[in-house]
Amino acid sequence: MNVRYRVELSQSEREQLEALLNGGKHSARKLKRAQILLAADAGEAGSGADGRLHLFLP
Repeated sequence: MNVRYRVELSQSEREQLEALLNGGKHSARKLKRAQILLAADAGEAGSGADGRLHLFLP
């Protein structure tokens, strides 16, 4: 899979996304997007992150 976008999150952005995932009530869409951004920032995109996150990509 080709990398379309590079994701580089700052420490504060990463902390905000992790806080979103760790607490409160949020929509499934918002939580999944947060997971995707954190995985892409960690360099997991294209290396099985789509399977680990249960994504169905064309």
